Amino acid sequence: MTYPAATGDFRPVPQAPPAYADERSAIIDLEAIRHNVRRLAAVASPAQVMAVVKADAYGHGAVPVARAALAAGASWLGTAHISEALALRAAGIEAPLLAWLHTPESNFAAAVAAGIDIGCSGWELERIVAAAREQERPARVHLKVDTGLGRNGATLEAWDSLVGEAMDFQDQGLLRVVGIFSHLAVADEPERPETDDQLAAFRDALAVAQDAGVDPEVRHLANTPATLSRPDTHFDLVRVGLGLYGLSPFDGQSSEELGLRPAMTVRTVVSHCKDVPAGQGVSYGLNYRTGGPSTLGLIPLGYADGVPRIATGGPVRVGGVNYPVVGRIAMDQMVIDLGPLNVSAGGPSVLGAEAVLFGNGDDGGPTAEDWARAAGTNNYEIVTRISPRVPRRYINEEPVNEEPASGEPRP
Repeated sequence: MTYPAATGDFRPVPQAPPAYADERSAIIDLEAIRHNVRRLAAVASPAQVMAVVKADAYGHGAVPVARAALAAGASWLGTAHISEALALRAAGIEAPLLAWLHTPESNFAAAVAAGIDIGCSGWELERIVAAAREQERPARVHLKVDTGLGRNGATLEAWDSLVGEAMDFQDQGLLRVVGIFSHLAVADEPERPETDDQLAAFRDALAVAQDAGVDPEVRHLANTPATLSRPDTHFDLVRVGLGLYGLSPFDGQSSEELGLRPAMTVRTVVSHCKDVPAGQGVSYGLNYRTGGPSTLGLIPLGYADGVPRIATGGPVRVGGVNYPVVGRIAMDQMVIDLGPLNVSAGGPSVLGAEAVLFGNGDDGGPTAEDWARAAGTNNYEIVTRISPRVPRRYINEEPVNEEPASGEPRP
């Protein structure tokens, strides 16, 4: 297999890495986070915004992202696991905080003690009540109904029973039902009818809860795509994950078109640069060979750093040009074909030049979406899987003055 390399008179000029940069790093722009919160809050208003910071804020760093989001107007934080929520509390974050994915080993007592709201699909209720008794403090519970996604959440058939049990425990002073919620399956495909079906089911579930005497603080259904495209799903609170990080949930519509700014840039420096002859095999399996005399650049990031092993062809930007990765991506490194630079004869070497895997796409640079296409996955996975071996570095930690974001939801 061969890939197009740079041709003609192009000669990349090595660029010195930024002063804040390490050998490899993920640069997180906290002003982009704040901008995205303002943008999403403007679309969702008057509903509140929950900033979803599970999975270490989709790889961006839960604590700094949570603080930036709250500073920009998010009212709530969301995590999958209680352990993630406890880490935020340990960092001194006191905002309303919901965790919703549990096992029988989850530390419900610690959640109650820390004032963490607990999502409940049914089986957790007895354990939550036991934790409340142990802590001598009522638990804050969000009851979850499965409106069609088929993951956690009480079935529609079991919903009435769950609500009734929860209200019995509320009457005993052991818990307070503060939320009712569900999760959408296909909101990122706005043309599909299932979102209408889920919305109708959610409204029915709310009616059952109201008849049972539930008076929740918040009703929440919308994720990022529904926040942007379905104002009828906003209710009291929207849960934004992907959009918080400036990424688009829609095929064929960019972050820029949605008024969002990607917050993560993954970069390193070229670690080796050498001329090779025609037919030179590259990386394990030798399934790429150079089509003529060429120059190879070694990029010191691989699947141990979270780069998908399958993503041969993913772009790396060096000297203002995007080059596809050639050959297999290895654990620690990958290779780009720079074309015939003739380094050995005095041509320019890119050794030490900055190499950007993805960022905000300015000036034609590569994006997380480009890598998602190369890997056959989505942009969520690309940013989330960047491993802890890649240090996170934060820029724009202090807010800057900016007019509130505005705009209409996506039609």
